[in-house]
Amino acid sequence: MKIRIVSSKEEIGTLKSGDKIVHLAFRPSNKDVMTLVSLCPSVKAVHIPSSYKKTLSESIQMFLAMQNVALLEGDVWGHRKDINEYFEIPKETLDTINELKENNVSAEDIISHMRDTKLSPDLVRFILNS
Repeated sequence: MKIRIVSSKEEIGTLKSGDKIVHLAFRPSNKDVMTLVSLCPSVKAVHIPSSYKKTLSESIQMFLAMQNVALLEGDVWGHRKDINEYFEIPKETLDTINELKENNVSAEDIISHMRDTKLSPDLVRFILNS
């Protein structure tokens, strides 16, 4: 599973229509989010730091909900954007999450178990539900 990292408003135009999860590493405006959704019609989730999520307007949150786009809170730790514009969640991590889910482990216990991966709780929940 790949997450496209966008560091600035100027980079929104470089998004590909097939990007499914986008992490915004800057404080987005309503226009930025609407542009992202229009450029990436298959986007499933927008991932932003918690301090930025708190400043998003209710109208853009409702817009994302109407477009069936999840708004996820969290950071992408240890990723060097200058090396790769995508952060890839390791297959082993995804396999562990799926294995725990198949063994009927609760979502909260899975999130707790995945803390050492530095994936945000919202991102783990999204993976569980997709």
